[in-house]
Amino acid sequence: RPQATKRVKKVLANNAKGITKGAIRRLARRAGSRRLSGLIYDEVRSTLKGFVERTVSAAVAYTEHARKRTVTTGAVVAALKKNGRML
Repeated sequence: RPQATKRVKKVLANNAKGITKGAIRRLARRAGSRRLSGLIYDEVRSTLKGFVERTVSAAVAYTEHARKRTVTTGAVVAALKKNGRML
């Protein structure tokens, strides 16, 4: 049987740029905002990136504690609850 090679994690570039100006505008409109400053887009991207990093980190911690290798929806829901964002 051939020996399998270990998977290597791919280092991702700045994915926050994938959150477009239009998407941020739609979120702001839904929140009730009419006008947005030009500086708000990078601020929203960095805030959202921090939120996702905290949530994923907590979800991975729950997964590792359970000695599992797959992050489940239950781990994500528990991570959101831990951060005060009940789903």
